[in-house]
Amino acid sequence: MRRLFILIGIIHASSAFAQSNDKGQFSGNLITNYQKYVRDDKIGANTKVYLEGSNSLESWLNMNYRINGYTFTVRYDGFFNSPLLNPIGSYTDHGIGYWQINKKLEKLDLTIGSFYDQLGSGLLFRAYEQRRIGIDYAIQGARAVYEINEHLRVKAFAGNQKGNIDDRFGYAKQVISGANIEGNTSLNKIQITGGLSALNRTLTSDDRQSIIETLKGYDVNERFIPKHNVYGGNAYVNIVRNALSVNVEYVKKSKEAMLIDNKWQNKEGQILYGAIGWGKSGIPMGRHKRGTKKGKARDKASIGINIQARHMDHFVIKTSPSEQLLNGLVSYMPSLTKQNTYRLLARYNAPAQEIGENGIQAEIDIKPSKKTKINLNGSYVQSADANGVNGSPQLLFRELNGQVIQKINKNIKLKLGLQSIEYNQAVYEQEVDYDNVQTFTPFGELNVKIRPSKRKKNGRKRPSKNIRLEAQVLNTDRDQGSFANVIAEFSFNSNFTVAVGDMVNYAPHRYENMNITDEILHYPSVFASYNSGKNIFSLAYLKQQAGVNCSGGICRVEPAFSGVRFTMNSNF
Repeated sequence: MRRLFILIGIIHASSAFAQSNDKGQFSGNLITNYQKYVRDDKIGANTKVYLEGSNSLESWLNMNYRINGYTFTVRYDGFFNSPLLNPIGSYTDHGIGYWQINKKLEKLDLTIGSFYDQLGSGLLFRAYEQRRIGIDYAIQGARAVYEINEHLRVKAFAGNQKGNIDDRFGYAKQVISGANIEGNTSLNKIQITGGLSALNRTLTSDDRQSIIETLKGYDVNERFIPKHNVYGGNAYVNIVRNALSVNVEYVKKSKEAMLIDNKWQNKEGQILYGAIGWGKSGIPMGRHKRGTKKGKARDKASIGINIQARHMDHFVIKTSPSEQLLNGLVSYMPSLTKQNTYRLLARYNAPAQEIGENGIQAEIDIKPSKKTKINLNGSYVQSADANGVNGSPQLLFRELNGQVIQKINKNIKLKLGLQSIEYNQAVYEQEVDYDNVQTFTPFGELNVKIRPSKRKKNGRKRPSKNIRLEAQVLNTDRDQGSFANVIAEFSFNSNFTVAVGDMVNYAPHRYENMNITDEILHYPSVFASYNSGKNIFSLAYLKQQAGVNCSGGICRVEPAFSGVRFTMNSNF
């Protein structure tokens, strides 16, 4: 009933403002995901949604109305037998998932209701949504942003994080408040942007008392008094001069209870992050062409280098220290590794380890000519403490990735590459008996554009068609073994695309506790997509193996999938 009153109130306020001469502007979109489950015990597709239900649906209807400087937003969410929030469960509920009233008063921007925001890069605080893996960390409360001048801005907010995987339409009782001041200036050719932030999260009496009761069973020297509040702050600066950019951020939080190896400890935390980038284009390459003036017809090359590093030590802020996995996250901890898109290249990812890690990633982009692009990427992540072999830090993740994109002619483009990974499955997936996974994966993609003839259809030029072939072969004797994946995609025009593929576990390897058969397994896929302007439809039949699914650098372990997926995205 409370949700209904909120919706009625916003609509009523919108109607009142519509009485003015300003007719306002209404817009929105509808996203719907439908899944039909086809049980397959061989690949482990037999979780609750397969055993107790046969299908699921998630839908989000977002509506925006703008008038006289006001913006009214309402989003209606529906989950029906959905495993989106809990991959091994089933969730059903519907209601107002997001609502907001925003007003701009010259330099002051006021918001009440739900909002997404962040402090700095988000390492200290980020309220955001990753719909693909069921994350919605919106804050419900109030926020004010004031532009002091074109170089200085201040922001403050307070509220509660919206519901978790058990109650998407409720909210956490812990109060989260924060403030930020950010400015920019220039000195000669140097552009400088920087800021300072502060964050506070209260702990409810019930949460605190629960921790105290557990601590009573500890040895006297291991006991501590958990505090009601945790405080955090950050300082960040970004400096740009011509082609060079440098970014540094330091984040600190006060001591609070942390559950480490199933035992409460009183720990403070910190993060030090740095990134440097440099690029140059228009580099002369090769000889001058005959018949041209000197300097007029040489090929031009370009190069770009990006390096980022991060040290994290016992840093995580959640709505409550008792929350597990991705539930209740207040701080944003993306993976410090390459965001791969190919199915097998993205098989192993490196979620940030809140207890502690040291990581570095470097990438080089080289374009020696108009037809050739080269990308080299490497990342390395290790534990922050010395708990590895011979008292050294433990390797968590290593990746080497190189690829070349060659434009053969105006209609044909080829990509070839290699990836090598070492992945600590025992740490990332809590499988203590599993060995590190070492992979070697060659991959390639061929794009062929079929240009139309000069004939025209109905007075219009015939649209071009495109064929895309994609292949990867992941080689390993660990985890589930080796896979090969092949996809053929045909685009009839810019509106209609079909694809068919198969991923084959051609050299299987099994541990005793794996919920899949010890045989060669196929994971076929058939996909079709149609774009009719403001509406996009897709339909697919596919099977996917169990593993880590990532979106926006945030990852979670998910079970296998077998069945049909239909999605619809409509804008109005």
